Amino acid sequence: MNATGVFRRIALGIAFAGLASGGAWGAQDPAPTQQDVQQDKKDIRNDKKDLKNDRADRNADQRDINKDKRDVQSDKKDIRQDNRDIRNDKQDVSKDNGDIRKDSKDLKNDRADRNADQRDINRDKKDLARDDAKFGANSSEAKADRKDLSKDRTDRNKDQKDVNKDKTDLNRDRTERNQDVRDLNHDRADRNADAKDLHNDKKDLSADRKDRNKDQKDINKDKKDLHKDRADLRKDRRHK
Repeated sequence: MNATGVFRRIALGIAFAGLASGGAWGAQDPAPTQQDVQQDKKDIRNDKKDLKNDRADRNADQRDINKDKRDVQSDKKDIRQDNRDIRNDKQDVSKDNGDIRKDSKDLKNDRADRNADQRDINRDKKDLARDDAKFGANSSEAKADRKDLSKDRTDRNKDQKDVNKDKTDLNRDRTERNQDVRDLNHDRADRNADAKDLHNDKKDLSADRKDRNKDQKDINKDKKDLHKDRADLRKDRRHK
């Protein structure tokens, strides 16, 4: 074999060795396009996960919004009922005050009648004592005085019963008025608490709407990212 043949054999051996080495390297390290495909698939999985999470957040926010709306409607209903209760309480207090004024007037009149009857009784006693001394106990004058005295005592006792009844009515009406005032104050406190709840529920509703809108924006962004990553995957597969 001449020298030319030897060198040719050596060159071919080196070439085959290089091809074998290159094949082994290619088996160990994927081509750049394969890496891109794998990364695209990973991005798509992440995008789907983000999209799923953001949709869950958006749906939870929507449920919160629906609950807030129900709370707002309930608070408004409570406030309307509280205002009706307050109006009724005011009417009750006004009626009670009218009853108290009437009872006070009746008591004043009955006391005046009772006192007048007592003065008549005192005068009748004086007349009876005078007529007994002047005409005798069995005289017509003395008998007339005794009759007047008995009648005035009956009137006085009746007026005293009216006075006692007026006092009872007055005390009862004052008790009812005081209870109605307490009810009025309680209903006002309830109305104020319900108004505060309404204000807080409106704030919660506004905050939940902002969260829902933000989550919807995130969903829209996730969809765009997903579409982009899918497009990148198709592109990398074509150039594989």
